[in-house]
Amino acid sequence: MMHVNRKENLFYIGDISSPKGQLTYVENGDQLIIDHTEVIDELRGEGAGKQLVEAAVKYARANNKKILPICPFVKKVIDETPEFQDVL
Repeated sequence: MMHVNRKENLFYIGDISSPKGQLTYVENGDQLIIDHTEVIDELRGEGAGKQLVEAAVKYARANNKKILPICPFVKKVIDETPEFQDVL
């Protein structure tokens, strides 16, 4: 299950104290700067990373923000997913 911790600027899967996947960001005005994505080995290839990116895209849309993908994984997912590109 996907969670967001705005205090920590974190989208995560699992328990906040030991997340199985996480995406970190910084909010800067109307930008959501995504700097890191990490998923534990057992979830790799299961779409967990894309789910994290999708949660960030939904958050950006809901809050009228644009995403600046510093993280290469996030950039790749957004580039390969046309329905996410409106937030760039």
